[in-house]
Amino acid sequence: MIPLSVLDLAPVPQGADAATALRNTLDLARRAEALGFRRYWLAEHHNMPGVASAATAVIVGAVADATRTIRVGAGGIMLPNHAPLVVAEQFSTLAALHPGRVDLGLGRAPGTDQRTARALRRDLDAADDFVGDVQEIQGWFGPVEPGAPDRAIPAPGTDVPLWILGSSLYGAQVAAHLGLPYAFASHFAPDHLDAAFAVYRDRFRPSPAQPRPHAMAGATVVAADTDAEARRLFTSVQQQFLNMRRGRPGRLPPPVDDMDAVWTPFEKAGVAHALSCAIVGGPETVRDGLAAFVARTRADELMVTCNVFDHAARLRSYEILAAVRDRMPMAA
Repeated sequence: MIPLSVLDLAPVPQGADAATALRNTLDLARRAEALGFRRYWLAEHHNMPGVASAATAVIVGAVADATRTIRVGAGGIMLPNHAPLVVAEQFSTLAALHPGRVDLGLGRAPGTDQRTARALRRDLDAADDFVGDVQEIQGWFGPVEPGAPDRAIPAPGTDVPLWILGSSLYGAQVAAHLGLPYAFASHFAPDHLDAAFAVYRDRFRPSPAQPRPHAMAGATVVAADTDAEARRLFTSVQQQFLNMRRGRPGRLPPPVDDMDAVWTPFEKAGVAHALSCAIVGGPETVRDGLAAFVARTRADELMVTCNVFDHAARLRSYEILAAVRDRMPMAA
């Protein structure tokens, strides 16, 4: 079976606060490490009451402190919001504190609305120079040029693998051109997954950082002891997506028994499309879903997210997923 990793948005359940969500993140990270997941990434979002991972680099450091061996990182840092120098300083510092364990995923979207993007004090056109920003970070991480007046501290010579994140063909082209690993956000934007992977693999140019293409696909996985219980837990995710489509993002809602009492048929179709890469069910259903998704994508790695309302049920979902992974045949 291909490696599995964890993507965490530090979800804030209804009736709880951000402090609770962050404690849950540290607890899940320790459990993910014990279960043999490869990476634990945090995602940057702003002005979202249900997401506590806005200060992404800070939380990455806390997760690294709370664990010992699992790779930690950002999936990702949204470059339009940040000066490349600051990103290089933050992640080279993390790497100095936790050598050989830090990843840096870079995205082109702002991860928020335009009003909040302005509050972040970055140019709203910054996304247009995404490639230049990525190359600037590579430059800060590289050796210091003779006579160079500026440097990121402690960045020169830092070993932090860069990943390009995306949900369209653009990110695939950038990752292929720069010779970097690529992660596709199919857990919420599945439309261009197959085409993006094809472009990335076909156009990949080997680099010292990445001699061959490495493609990671995102998937929501909600596992429980039975299919019925997993489907009920999944209604929290469905409601969360529905609320965002209605323009009312909020904290993660508790599960409900009947989603048809919550949404319209049109809304149901839209949410189902956005979550079409989700794998939901008991152990056997999850095993079959994983096998089908891997066969379809030929992904080198899966990045799994699971926004379950009850923390114990969320831990249980990852435990079941790890057990399923361990019973599946190794990839050829």
